[in-house]
Amino acid sequence: MIYTLTLNPSIDYYVTLPEIILGEVNRIQETTQRPGGKGINVSIVLREYEANSVALGFVGGTTGDFIKQALIEQGVQTRFVQVNGNTRMNVKIRAKEETELNASGPQITESELNELKSSVENVQQGDIVVLAGSIPSNLPNTLYRTLAETIRAKGAEFVVDTTKEAMLEVLSLEPLMIKPNHHELGELFDTDIQTFEQALPYAEQLVHRGAKNVIVSFAGDGALLVNSEGAFTANTPKGKLVNSVGAGDSLVAGFVANVNSRGAKEAFRYAVTTGSASAYTFGLCKKEQIDRLIDEVLVKPLTRMEETT
Repeated sequence: MIYTLTLNPSIDYYVTLPEIILGEVNRIQETTQRPGGKGINVSIVLREYEANSVALGFVGGTTGDFIKQALIEQGVQTRFVQVNGNTRMNVKIRAKEETELNASGPQITESELNELKSSVENVQQGDIVVLAGSIPSNLPNTLYRTLAETIRAKGAEFVVDTTKEAMLEVLSLEPLMIKPNHHELGELFDTDIQTFEQALPYAEQLVHRGAKNVIVSFAGDGALLVNSEGAFTANTPKGKLVNSVGAGDSLVAGFVANVNSRGAKEAFRYAVTTGSASAYTFGLCKKEQIDRLIDEVLVKPLTRMEETT
């Protein structure tokens, strides 16, 4: 089973209009709302691969009820901890530029946190748990480390897509995959990274420190995979960027859905394709979009020799 954890989910309320003029009345052309949060996005895209998952996290109030019902309707199982506060609502403005107005989430009590920890204790050998998103300020900053220790003790794997501090906390526990973009990788090592060759030695360091697979995304320029087998690059398929929200989460879903059946290298190809498919559509991608783009993505080995040629 695949589990996804979203500590601070939301209803994402999308509004579309030609432009925003501050201080004036702006007429919205279109609105839509959907459950939001990095782990939730992963679960939704996993359904396009017909992969079952269980969404974990905290929800509360009528907004929390909306999230649970929306996920159930999309075939995603839920095992959320019910909290006293209300799940937040975020506003995503689609105009000339994308603008996000993100709210704070509810305060989590110690008993609610303990209930979440108990739910993670149900994982079994062969399961994969996706730890996605930043840790809210009202929760321990070592929470992912604590959960990862439980996951590994149960013989399960975990993927982490979070801030650098929380990611570094869990490296020694051998995450199945981590996915910093090239800017985040540069921040980890206090350097500027613009090319695959520049990223390679730093991604190798993360593998040496415990990560089984490191995927470094370069947005429209493709991505780099580094693991014990070597380093590989993948190009981005052709398309027009219309939506950056959820593209990284879709990449995670593409990898997790395929890694056990196809191996890491082929899962990497599907990951890049899935992330691109979501970037080229409003909302999260559908399987037919992935199938249309997959043959355009080529995975090639990258060696240090290429650095000097």
